[in-house]
Amino acid sequence: MEKFEQNLDDAMKSLEIADHMTYVTFPLIKEKRLLLKILTEIHDALLKTINAILQYEYSFKRINLYKEAKDNFNTFKEISQSYSINEEQIARIVEIFRLMERHKKSPFEFVKEDKIVIMSEGMRADTLSLEKIKFFLLEAKDVHRKAMNVIKRRI
Repeated sequence: MEKFEQNLDDAMKSLEIADHMTYVTFPLIKEKRLLLKILTEIHDALLKTINAILQYEYSFKRINLYKEAKDNFNTFKEISQSYSINEEQIARIVEIFRLMERHKKSPFEFVKEDKIVIMSEGMRADTLSLEKIKFFLLEAKDVHRKAMNVIKRRI
């Protein structure tokens, strides 16, 4: 199995975990901090999908890969249209990555009403709700589906 195929499979597993936690586990236990774990799974799925696309394109010598993640992400943005991934989806991916980065660097997080509030160093607050998680999950599934369609069609 090629590395890009393994990444697509791993991304699908992460999406299935995120989906189960969103629609089965979360309604059952109603623990708001579970939203952070779901965000992590969505983030991992997107990362693996992007890596699969980049590895696939690299295997056919259509792109170069770099040591810097930002450079590779810029390459992904350049080729994303050939996978029918639009600018809005790129913006959503960036938002998910930004939220994940803030979560990792956050000095503290707390639950307020039905949301998780992620505080940053400069006391800037980001919120994470079930609705936002469901939206992110749908976007991640769509990006993965588009990547699968293109890659499987070309194999």
